[in-house]
This record gives sequence, C-alpha cells and structure tokens, in this order.
Amino acid sequence: MATASLAAGAASDTRPVAVGRVTPIRPPAGAAVPVDPADDPEGLARRQRAEKEARRLAQREALRPIVLAVLPPLLGFVLFIGIWTVIAQATPELPPPAKVWRSALNLFADPFYRKGPNDQGIGWNILNSLQRVGVGFGLAAAIGIPLGFILGRFTFLNAMASPVISLLRPVSPLAWLPIGLLVFKAANPAAIWVIFISSIWPMIINTAVGVQRVPQDYLNVARVLNLSEWKVVTRILFPATLPYVLTGIRLSIGVAWLVIVAAEMLTGGVGIGFWVWDEWNNLNVEHIIIAIFVVGIVGLLLEQALLLVARRFNYA
Repeated sequence: MATASLAAGAASDTRPVAVGRVTPIRPPAGAAVPVDPADDPEGLARRQRAEKEARRLAQREALRPIVLAVLPPLLGFVLFIGIWTVIAQATPELPPPAKVWRSALNLFADPFYRKGPNDQGIGWNILNSLQRVGVGFGLAAAIGIPLGFILGRFTFLNAMASPVISLLRPVSPLAWLPIGLLVFKAANPAAIWVIFISSIWPMIINTAVGVQRVPQDYLNVARVLNLSEWKVVTRILFPATLPYVLTGIRLSIGVAWLVIVAAEMLTGGVGIGFWVWDEWNNLNVEHIIIAIFVVGIVGLLLEQALLLVARRFNYA
C-alpha cells in the first residue's frame, strides 16, 4: 500500500524541474585560442601572402638549375658573335655572322646534290669523311685494344714495345701521309692509313695502363682457381679495364676526326677537308667558316655519343 501511494504521487507530480546554468569550459592559461578565419581577416591575408611567397621561392629554386645550365653557354655564344662582328667590321675580307648565316641556309637547303665528281653537296662530303674515319678508327680499335691487353698483361713485351711507342707516338699525323701514298698508291687508302696510325696510340696506351692497374688480388684468385688466360681476360681484365678502354676510344675518335680534315686537304677527292680547300681556291670564305662550324659540331656529337656509351658501361 505504501509503494502504490508513492508511485501515484510521483505520477501526479507534473511540476517542471529546474535545470542549473551550464558553465563554459575555459582553455588553460597560456593556450592558443582558435580563431575563425572569418573573424580575423588580417591573419588570413598574412597567411595567403606567406603561402604565395613560399610558392614563389619554390618556383625560383626549381628554375635555378635550368638558368645556371643555359645562361652561361648562351652568354658565351653571344659574346663570341659580338667579337666576330667587331672583327668583321674592321676586316672587310671576313664576312659577318649574318652573311654567313644566310649562306648556310642556302647551302643546307640542298646538301646532297651532285653536279660532278668534284662538285657535290656538303652532305656527301661529310658522309665520305665519316666513312674514312670509321674505317681507319675501326682498324685501330681492332688492333690497338688487343695489343694494349697484351702489353699490359706481359711485362716483358711491354718493355720491348715501350721505346717504339714512345718514339712513334709524337710524330705528326701528316708525316705518315707520304708513307701511305708510297705503300697504297692511292689517296683514299692513304688517308685511312693516316687515321689508323694516328688514333691507335691512345687505345694501346690507355688499355695497357688499365690492365696494369687491375688489383693483384684478382689475379691471385684467378691463379688459385686455375683459370685459363681467356677466362682471366674475359672475366677479370676486361670488366676492370673497360673504363680505360672507353677513355682511349674517346680520345682516339677526336684525333681521327681532326686528322681527316688535314689529310683530305692534301689527298683530294670527296670529303669535308677537300671541300674546305676547294672553297679556299674559290675564295669563298663564307663556306670555309661554315665548314669550320660543321667540323666542330660533328666532332662534338661523336665525343658526346662516346661519353654516353662510357657512362653506360663505366664499371670496374
């Protein structure tokens, strides 16, 4: 009975219950109070300026390597053209850069024309010179690299060949031309002979030095394993010596391309050297300057191609 009366009293009591005031939570002293960006326009503007400045600095740092790579060569070329223009103004016989440029456009408009055995486009002359360089350089590599391995591997043979190499290496390339004409009785083989004898020395010397610098421990291991001489060369000497071999090849191709121009001036025929001499006989100085640039560009491309090969296989 008492329980029922309590329940009835609770059900009949419909008075509202008073709710106390909610106390807001305050951050601890010294803590940063978050501010809505809409309530702080000055702070928002500062953040936007800081972000913009950061993006500008990032773009500047990204462009810096490109500018440092392009600007110095460009300034050097502009300075070269300016000096050339000043000298051309003081020397009427020397054509200015603009005149040479117009002549080059006309010349390369049809580089592969044929009007006779001694009147062909500059493209045919470049190809004939490259063909001679390829044959002479290939023969030099086929003989010089194996000979360098032999001289570097065997001390006795190296001592025998060193005086001969030291005597013949400093000889001027054109001094070998009369020997080639005497032996081969023709201008084209004589020019190839000059390229061969001039470009073989860097390959022999660099290859021999590379073999001599192979660590002795490698050869001791090969001796313990009783490896054949062929396996010693192919498995040990060649991988360790490859950087030296590629350096010799790169030096030799530069020598070969330098020599072919002088050799063709003396032997005649079709080639960039003969073309330069023929233009000199015609007093066409513009074409001579164009040929100088062509020789430089082709030589640069050959060297860069060999540098790419050297980076690809440069391991020891």
